Amino acid sequence: MTDTQDHRKSPPKPFTIEEGHRKVRSFVLRQGRFTPAQQRAFDELWPRFGLDYTGAPRDFDAVFGRKAGRVVEIGFGNGEALRYAAQHDRERDLIGIEVHAPGVGRLLNALAEDGSDHVRVYHHDAVEVLTNEIADGSLDEVRIYFPDPWHKKRHNKRRLVQPEFARLIVAKLAPGGRLHLATDWQDYAEQMWDVLDGTEGIVNRAGERGSVPRPEWRPQTHFETRGQKLGHGVWDLLYDRDS
Repeated sequence: MTDTQDHRKSPPKPFTIEEGHRKVRSFVLRQGRFTPAQQRAFDELWPRFGLDYTGAPRDFDAVFGRKAGRVVEIGFGNGEALRYAAQHDRERDLIGIEVHAPGVGRLLNALAEDGSDHVRVYHHDAVEVLTNEIADGSLDEVRIYFPDPWHKKRHNKRRLVQPEFARLIVAKLAPGGRLHLATDWQDYAEQMWDVLDGTEGIVNRAGERGSVPRPEWRPQTHFETRGQKLGHGVWDLLYDRDS
């Protein structure tokens, strides 16, 4: 999630999945205000780039008209990083999942401008998409950039990166696949390490509780730049799926 999706106010009820006796909150729906251009994007470009959630396994080779590696970005916000990836990685198919409608509309317009027909977009809950529409072992990479930090301690349980969600991601990654996360909240980075370093099937590329410099495939976002000006650090975490 980028700066368009930093949900730090009292939310409506989110979609959830069960984790034992507690629920993991995948997202909070906060639509914001549509511009006319964003509305036109949904009206005119959704058939070209959008994927309607069906709750059934999807044949992505048929969707994209080819067999290629596949990358999923969860919570792409305004689409800045996903657009950059699409411009620089045309050999793989990219799937974005986002619930913030104005951000989706903005990305649809950008994809059309760039001619990035190797990208598809869901406007839906990432947990449900991963669970029901994406086959196990089918993803080259999953990216989660700047997820909502839920920075108040009493809200930490609402964070996306929880043990059950981590196990879901691992199941979807192909052998040798990669999980890439970024956050500018040290406390959230600590939680990511707590969860992911202890998750079977993935290994931290930088070693236990380690991070790496920003990789070349992730652009520095406006949100990130703003955070750095406020004195925030940024942590990029890379995990590799066991072969």
